[in-house]
Amino acid sequence: MTLIELAAEAEKKSAEVTDWAGRIGWVAGLLLFIAFVYWLMRQGWKWRGSLQSDLPELPGVPETAGEATLKLSGRYHGSTTAGQWLDRIVAHGLGIRSRVELTLTDAGIEVVRPGANDFLIPAAALREARLDKGIAGKVLAEGGLLIVTWAHGEKLLDSGFRSDRAAEHATWVETLNSMIKTTEGTAR
Repeated sequence: MTLIELAAEAEKKSAEVTDWAGRIGWVAGLLLFIAFVYWLMRQGWKWRGSLQSDLPELPGVPETAGEATLKLSGRYHGSTTAGQWLDRIVAHGLGIRSRVELTLTDAGIEVVRPGANDFLIPAAALREARLDKGIAGKVLAEGGLLIVTWAHGEKLLDSGFRSDRAAEHATWVETLNSMIKTTEGTAR
């Protein structure tokens, strides 16, 4: 046979058939690996929650709301240990991101979150309000987050909020900080 005949003979052969058993095995293995990684992440979240079990229950939103000083609609991005923007608090649902409706009253800040636990940040627990750029897994432009520092049990917490209208942040910071300064003389 000549070289041309050998080339023509090679072209006549069909392509190899896909090894379906091997391919299905690889896909099943990959899916199992992904499921295992997600299971490990869930276990880590539960473990972090058990480490933070000393955190007391969150105060509930009062049935009768006082007169609203300020309102804000936006997103709740989570809570961390004060001053440690990566140490997320997951106990009592504080680690769940959600939509939020904040209402500032004389009693404190009412945090209403659809699909998550609502809670109250009592006025006596407020320590500071500031604008910052990040909190546990959420980083924005400088001043993109409203951070409220408050005492809960023996811990100081930072809770991060982002308004649908970012211009509201400065008003909240100014109002909260002036509210904190006027209550500094009272027992905390």
